[in-house]
Amino acid sequence: MASPPDTSKSLKLLRYQSYIRRVNSSKFLKASSKILFRSTLIAALILIIFFTIHNPPISSQSPHFHSHTNFLSSALFGRGGAAWEKQVHRSAKPDRPGGMTVLVTGAAGFIGAHCSLALKKRGEGVLGLDNFNDYYDPSLKRARQALLSKHEIFIVEGDLNDKPLLIKLFDVVPFTHVLHLAAQAGVRYAMQNPQSYVASNVAGFVNLLEVCKDVNPQPAIVWASSSSVYGLNTENPFSELHRTDQPASLYAATKKAGEEIAHTYNHIYGLSLTGLRFFTVYGPWGRPDMAYFFFTKDILQGKTIDVYQTQEDKEVARDFTYIDDVVKGCVGALDTAEKSTGSGGKKRGPAQLRVYNLGNTSPVPVGKLVAILEGLLNVKAKKHVIRMPRNGDVPFTHANVSLANRDFGYKPTTDLAAGLRKFVKWYVGYYGVQLGAKKGNN
Repeated sequence: MASPPDTSKSLKLLRYQSYIRRVNSSKFLKASSKILFRSTLIAALILIIFFTIHNPPISSQSPHFHSHTNFLSSALFGRGGAAWEKQVHRSAKPDRPGGMTVLVTGAAGFIGAHCSLALKKRGEGVLGLDNFNDYYDPSLKRARQALLSKHEIFIVEGDLNDKPLLIKLFDVVPFTHVLHLAAQAGVRYAMQNPQSYVASNVAGFVNLLEVCKDVNPQPAIVWASSSSVYGLNTENPFSELHRTDQPASLYAATKKAGEEIAHTYNHIYGLSLTGLRFFTVYGPWGRPDMAYFFFTKDILQGKTIDVYQTQEDKEVARDFTYIDDVVKGCVGALDTAEKSTGSGGKKRGPAQLRVYNLGNTSPVPVGKLVAILEGLLNVKAKKHVIRMPRNGDVPFTHANVSLANRDFGYKPTTDLAAGLRKFVKWYVGYYGVQLGAKKGNN
């Protein structure tokens, strides 16, 4: 009998082929999974890019452009995309023929917000820039931002030292004017954080001028100096002809440096520059670090307030200037600013260079300020009279405004009592304060 055929080799071959098929199938599934995962990831990134470009954040309608910049957003999505540029264009477009197109730095600040509103109501194009720092409560700046937004004024959130952002703004909008009000304010805070004054008031100003000198056409620039530049000057009232080389604080020194920097950029590059020396500006939407503001708060809360006297036991006095008067001065300076004469960073001829005092011309002792507030608030203040510390504050300011009156009709019309009445009305409304009957606290 013949032996049965040997099938062991065939079975081994079949098992091996089956194994190979399973291995290949597994590899195929893994490869397919990788392809599917990568395709899904790419699709997700495309969707993120699309929605980020067309739906920018509500708070600023663009990525943040200062030290908190989101690297991924900046790298992938540029400076806000088409929707952001549309908002910038809409805000900066004048509503009247031949109107200005003004970049307002520090637009969420006290003076910046008021000036932006005044210019917009007049039909000028206005675009704001602000970094919303926390020198004082940022919620007040956000509230001003909301107020400006109701009047179709867009504020770009960014820092003066972000040169690419400034270049981008000038690429998008050919500004005719810059109203430069952004600065680190306050005399006493300079003793705590001196670098912030150098970064903002010196480096930030230079960065802005560097961008302005290179654009074509160059804008005319009106910027905020300060009455603090008069420093230890004892001549009164303060005149633009008086010496300003004895600053009493770092803040004053940075503002004086700004005036010298302005002279340099005017001389070399033909930039039209107008400096405005503000004298103790007050009013609704004001700064919480100012005496009239925190006096109001502390008096209402029953806290003791420090009322300073000079080292010679004389009353400290200030030339308090109401915000509406200062706004008229800023607008007047813009209206009379001549065009810059440079092009592409090269001077073509002499350019306008000016500096003006914007004050009230009527110094008022701080004691009288407190007395007016007591009457408006129906509360007797708890006063602690002390000598002024040597922290850079000056004992007396008094503005001579004849030059501003001659050149653009500047004439303050609001006295301290009337201005404080308007401030208190805003304060109690904004903070929801109920004024009670007159108290007799000592």
